[in-house]
Amino acid sequence: MKFKASIDVMPNKELLDPQGKTVAKNMHNLNINGIDTVRIGKHIELVIDADNKSAAKKQVETACKKLLANVIMESYQYEVTPLD
Repeated sequence: MKFKASIDVMPNKELLDPQGKTVAKNMHNLNINGIDTVRIGKHIELVIDADNKSAAKKQVETACKKLLANVIMESYQYEVTPLD
């Protein structure tokens, strides 16, 4: 079976996000008001060939921990859905 994994990786809230601060400042400069905080991360999509959803989730978990996220500085969450 094929599955699609949608993964969001974000910097930990305890860490500074200089890119997010720059975007927030520039929003104000462009008269886009009411934005207090911007945090910038990354979105990753994978197509996985696995026997079942549990096996697909295991592959995603391994990929996140070993490659896609720096678990010291970033957190991640994901959703795995069957592909039609």
